[in-house]
Amino acid sequence: MNIKSAPTTYDAIVVGSGISGGWAAKELCEMGLKTLVLERGRDVKHIADYTTALMNPWDFKYGLENTIDDQRNNPVQSTSYDAGDKHFFVRDQEHPYIQETPFNWIRGYQVGGRSLTWGRQCYRWSDLDFAANGKEGIGVDWPIRYRDLAPWYDYVEAFVGVSGQSEGLAQLPDGIFQPPMELNCIEQHLKAYIKKDDARRVLTIARVANLTKPVDGRGLCLNRNLCSRGCPYGGYFSSNSATLPAAAATGNLTLHPHAIVMEILYDDAGSKATGVRVMDAVSMEVTEYYARIIFLNASTIATAAILLNSKSGRFPDGLGNDSGELGRNLMDHHSYAGAYGVFGDKMLDKYYKGRRPSGFIIPRFRNLEQNEGMGFLRGYGIQGHGERQEWGDRSNFLNGFGKSFKDQLTKPGPWTIWMAGWGECLPYPKNRVTLDVTERDKWGMPLVRISFSYGENERVMMGDIEETTAEMLEKAGFEDVYPFNYNKPGGSTIHEMGTARMGADPETSVLNRFNQIHSVKNIFVTDGSCMTSSGSQNPSLTYMALTARACHYAASEMKKGNL
Repeated sequence: MNIKSAPTTYDAIVVGSGISGGWAAKELCEMGLKTLVLERGRDVKHIADYTTALMNPWDFKYGLENTIDDQRNNPVQSTSYDAGDKHFFVRDQEHPYIQETPFNWIRGYQVGGRSLTWGRQCYRWSDLDFAANGKEGIGVDWPIRYRDLAPWYDYVEAFVGVSGQSEGLAQLPDGIFQPPMELNCIEQHLKAYIKKDDARRVLTIARVANLTKPVDGRGLCLNRNLCSRGCPYGGYFSSNSATLPAAAATGNLTLHPHAIVMEILYDDAGSKATGVRVMDAVSMEVTEYYARIIFLNASTIATAAILLNSKSGRFPDGLGNDSGELGRNLMDHHSYAGAYGVFGDKMLDKYYKGRRPSGFIIPRFRNLEQNEGMGFLRGYGIQGHGERQEWGDRSNFLNGFGKSFKDQLTKPGPWTIWMAGWGECLPYPKNRVTLDVTERDKWGMPLVRISFSYGENERVMMGDIEETTAEMLEKAGFEDVYPFNYNKPGGSTIHEMGTARMGADPETSVLNRFNQIHSVKNIFVTDGSCMTSSGSQNPSLTYMALTARACHYAASEMKKGNL
């Protein structure tokens, strides 16, 4: 292998440019560190490269539907994209992996990563989440608590711009919110009925990274609900619209797309990482880049793969893997069970304006004080939305043809509610990421092997979600209520976490309380791989807060000469 050495030594290298990588770039650059950001995919420039953002459904050759070729050639990725945003997802045939058990590994290899296509839900954790492992003797205890992250939640929310409603709930702490979006009439109806039935169940508008007030040159959300195509107005938060421009404005950012990080370079004598070995995805040239500190933000599974592939005499089983926990404890929320109901012929004189890019949430209400005898530990939050039936919902059961048939189709149908539970997944050591010893991709990198399955705790919880959501709708006067469970494989919620967990004990964890690898202090891991448990909340806001916190700690330690 012909390996070149980069002429410049950086203060910091950030691997990945998604939600957490963008934040690492912003913070490190703003603190004066010359920072190299390595992204394995293509460059995507804000606005210029949002090629479908202003297209109508009829502008696409096959509408927004995925073709047979999409389903055949991209059986995993096509479960999450449509014609409007598929260019922000990888192609399965080009980026294979091995599923020992079914697992949908959804990826976006481009500058901005999945920050271009994320669901934008922003929820804080509480000590109900941070203390659960230690209290119940599951996995390892988190080395931090809510008080450690609270000021960093404040910090990132103020920059991101999170619209939401304060509710005063201990299990879902309030934050720094922009004005909330509005619940529609059917959602308000459901809110009133479920609170009357059980005061612990509070339906509120989703807390989302969609602006209701302009922020630093980013325009407010126009309620188009086309966020995953890229927003030319900057109405939702992404690396491309917010953190990377902030990093670039300092003059300290170097961005290198098409950069596949092969491994971390480790110096045995100094007991530290010295840099990274990178293959250019286009030219196949290999270059070594050097820096004082390294932030790994490639996403949960990719970060684990990089560390597992970084072997040396000191770390024969992967860099920092003294505990044997590297790659283990993979988690993903289940969000496949719930219920749907129709409100009959009531409130038909009411409608709504625009396409609100958010629904509602009913924060966790199970096992808040103690185990309630439900047959499962932890809990779930319910997410959903209310809307009038549209022509596509009604075309299968309306009869006729010609003008009268079209009149029926174009008349809004009854009000409906769809809702499902986003449930916690426990950390199981058998759910893991490993590297195949023989099969490699076209860049010569070992293929990732994923083994994942939900346990009995998750299955019992899904049953409770079906029963409880259906009961809520029935009590609120909905008809034709049916519970469902889509029974999707792990990975389908796209909240993969774990594989390099935080903990106080180096013998049972990979990272310490500041996201440093226990045995290699100048490597920080702040993407989803650092998570010690999964909670039930969407995790991206917590990744951002952990990243900002770790960056400030790293800069402080560098000034002290400790790194």
